[in-house]
This record gives sequence, structure tokens and C-alpha cells, in this order.
Amino acid sequence: MLLLVILIGVILVVVLTAVFKLHPFLALLISAFFVGIASGMPLLTVVENVNTGFGGLMTNIGIVIVAGTIIGVILEKSGAAYRMAEVVLRVLGEKRPQLAMSIIGYIVSIPVFCDSGFIILSSLMKSLAKRSKVKVASMAVALSTGLYATHTLVPPTPGPIAAAGNIGASDYLGTIILVGLFVAIPAVIVGYIWAVKVGTKIDVEADQEEALDYDEIIKSFGKMPSTFKSFLPIVLPIALIGIGSVAALTGSESGFTHFLQFLGAPTVALILGVFSAFLLLPEISEKTLSGWIGDALKEAAPILLITGAGGSFGTVIKNSGVAELLQKMDLGALSTGALFLLVPFLIAAALKTAQGSSTASLVITSSLIAPMLPTLGIEGALPLALVVMAIGAGAMTVSHVNDSYFWVVTQFSGMKVTDAYKAQTMATLLQGVTTIIVTMLLWLIFV
Repeated sequence: MLLLVILIGVILVVVLTAVFKLHPFLALLISAFFVGIASGMPLLTVVENVNTGFGGLMTNIGIVIVAGTIIGVILEKSGAAYRMAEVVLRVLGEKRPQLAMSIIGYIVSIPVFCDSGFIILSSLMKSLAKRSKVKVASMAVALSTGLYATHTLVPPTPGPIAAAGNIGASDYLGTIILVGLFVAIPAVIVGYIWAVKVGTKIDVEADQEEALDYDEIIKSFGKMPSTFKSFLPIVLPIALIGIGSVAALTGSESGFTHFLQFLGAPTVALILGVFSAFLLLPEISEKTLSGWIGDALKEAAPILLITGAGGSFGTVIKNSGVAELLQKMDLGALSTGALFLLVPFLIAAALKTAQGSSTASLVITSSLIAPMLPTLGIEGALPLALVVMAIGAGAMTVSHVNDSYFWVVTQFSGMKVTDAYKAQTMATLLQGVTTIIVTMLLWLIFV
């Protein structure tokens, strides 16, 4: 009965968001109260679990999400995202334009939301397509899948951070970033191959239109920041978190080691990343210091609310007695670890396909599977990082008409919906399947 109650709670989230279009924040809260009450939990205990679950998750990752969003908005508004794209194009040349767009997407989407990344790079994509005599649809799929891979797998993007917080892996963000950067590569490659094989067969109106010249687009953006300043807000936090993780592994109790761990704490690393992003500001004024950061806080707010409500949902499930129930159950082949990864993958894929949001899929799935992990003995940096990858793989699968990103890609590329299903939706399916296979192989090799 308890498992049935939890299943109904999940279905309730899907119905409220997909059918009634209710915001995921309220849907998750309603489902949290439903599961708590229906499982027989005392009413005041339900309230306590909802509150502590929300606050507990915000304690670990709230500032990290806000800081990551501020970095992303500054990169977008200052022209740094354009500068990074221009550097990649300069390094790769124009012989493989789709590969260039895939790599640009892979880099830009680490701090910038994939929707925003596609919008700000769409004119550059069309210009390069015209210049290289390549179909716009092919370039669009290459860019969209590159953005999508790191969006669902690599912190400080909110979805992977929320998943890490829910399963108790907030202290291992350095490992999750490194594993995510590696696992995202095969997903990007698959997206690139699909863009070349399928996208080149799709015609859109933009193929016949006269696009702005690449050099004109760069000039129209005004004076862009330097390459060093553009990449610094991404590279610095990742480097600091990595150094902090290595310092923690040494086991040393020296003051210097503690200082490195302090700098590598995700909250500190991301705040320092924000300060480094200030170097990108075209002017020190109320417009940038208040206006741009205010825009970032508006973007971060719904993510924080969804993430916190997911924490409430997860805490109610965890304290409903499901962990004790799982300990009594014979989980059979699932206890082997690698096969268990299929469970979060399939749950996340079902949720993503049903309600459209990758972030909500990551949050809900991580809440559901968190009680299982101690029962199966899944703990430590690498195993938990691979669990986050499995959830992220599911959260890729698939992007279609109920996903806002699907419509961003179709509208800004000019693809028809039927063509977008062949190109974008199928590409995300292949990305998700590839990612879970790579994740399971890594588990078999290293865990």
C-alpha cells in the first residue's frame, strides 16, 4: 500500500503539471502532503517534514543555484557567450561547422540555461550555416544537442545540483562535475552525428533567406570581452571545486589543506565565480550591478522553489517508512548496482516525456530513489555521481511538444513540428540511451 501511495503521488505530479498546467512547485507540495497523509504519518509530522525537506535542501544548494544563475546571465548579457563561440569557431575553423556548434553548446550550457543559450546563439548559427553552405536544421540540431547534454548532466546547472542534493551528494559536486563533463561528451557526439545524418535532409525557410554576415553579427554586438575574461567564470569555480575535492582526499589536517577545501566548497567557488564574472560588466552601474543581477534572481526563483518543493517531497517519502520496506524486500538483480541505474533512468525518462521539464524530472526522480541508495549500499563520490548521471540521462529522454526547449529550437530554427520530431526528439532519445549505456559501463569498470 505504501508503494502504491508513492506511485499515486508521482502520478499526481504528472497530472497536475501536464494536464492542468499547474506550476511544478505547487504540484510537488500537494503531492508531498498527499503522500504524507495517505501513508498514515501524523499530520503535524507531515508539516514538519515538508518544512525541513525544503529548508534542508536549500541549505546545501540554494546559494549555489543562485550564484550559477547570476554567472549565466552575465555571460549572456555581456557578450561573453558570443566570445566563447567565436573562439571555438576560430580554433576549429569552418570545415566542420556542425561540430563547432556542438562544442559551443557543450561549453555555453554549463552555466547558461539551454533555452537562453540557443536563443542568443541562433543568429550566429544561421550566419555560419549560410557561410559554410550547410542546412540550418543540421546546425540547429548540433547546437541544441550540445547545449542539452551539459544542461542535464553538469553542475552548476540547477537540475544536476538538485539531484545531487536530494540523494545526499552535495559534498561530491567536484566529482559530479568531472564525471558529468566526461559523460556528456558521448551524448554530444551522438547529437552531432544525428545532426549531420538527418539534419542535412531537412529544409527550412531560413535556408533561402539572406542571413547577416558572420563578421557583421560580431560587430553588431559591440565590444566583446576578452577570451580570458569570458571563460574565467566557468573555469574558475570548476577548478576550485576540483582542487578542494583533491585536498579533501589527502586526509591532511593542515591549515593550507583546510583553506583549499574552503575555496573548493561549492558555495565559495561559485561566489568567487560571480566576482570573476563582474570583470565582464561593460560598466559598473545600477543597470548591471542591480538590473542584471535582479534578472538572474528572477530566473533563479522558480528553480529554487521547484528544487525546494522536491526536497519536501523527497523527505516525506524518505520518512514514510519506505526505506524500512525496501530493506525487507528482495531487490534481486537490482542490488548489483549497474542494473539499478536503469531504475532512475526509466523513472526520469517517464517523467520527462510526460511533463516536459528536465529539471522537474531530475528533482522528482532523485527524491524517489534517495531512500533506496543506503539499502543497496550505494554511497561515496563516484557511485553517487553515476546515479546523478543516470537520472540526467533519463531527464534527456525525450524533448517533444510539451517541452519549452523543443519550441525554442523549432521557432528559432524554422523547423516544422514533424521535422523537429525526426531531428530534435529522436536526437534527445539517442542522447539519453547513449548516456545511460556509458554510465553503466563506467559503473562496471570503476565501482
